[in-house]
Amino acid sequence: MIANVSRCEQALVKFDAVNAADPNQDVFEGVIYPKELLYSKRMTAVLNDYEPDASEALQLAARCQHICRWKIPRNNYPMGRVGYKCWRIELYKFHGEITGGIMREVGYDEDMIAYVQALLRKEKLKTNPESQILEDVVGLVFLQYYLVDFVNKYNYFEEEKLLNILRKTWKKMSEKGHITALELNFTAAVRGVINKAVSANHVVG
Repeated sequence: MIANVSRCEQALVKFDAVNAADPNQDVFEGVIYPKELLYSKRMTAVLNDYEPDASEALQLAARCQHICRWKIPRNNYPMGRVGYKCWRIELYKFHGEITGGIMREVGYDEDMIAYVQALLRKEKLKTNPESQILEDVVGLVFLQYYLVDFVNKYNYFEEEKLLNILRKTWKKMSEKGHITALELNFTAAVRGVINKAVSANHVVG
């Protein structure tokens, strides 16, 4: 690696290289991408818009949010809340290990590694501003890029399940996150679902 390339830039390149191995694909604007590589790029783009002065730790945590997620699929765990929680705990550990390994390779110390891993686990969500910013970005990426697929998946037959997903996402976000979300360009169908899910005080126009 060229000497004048920062540790952060080196780590982001390595995160991308790992995520480029995702066998699952998404199509965006006519281009086929490895699914988690596209997700990570979206996380960075939304973070840059939402928090232009984001710290180095936040930039790293945003880019590796789902690193290698395809290696631990949801269907490896029982359905239901208990199975979901077990899956998420294992994912947090897995993402943290991969992220820590890459960060060590490019020269980060253990304190910085531990902090980025804590961000990935969403620790102190309501008391650490950076954890909250990361959660807001996660929510905004979901709402902007992935919600329409959930609307199409659940449509009228499982609407309550869809509304619960939205309410949980909304609850984790800050007021700034809510305001930003309501400024997104939603289709009429998606806008209607959001209006059903969120408080009457937050209605998408």
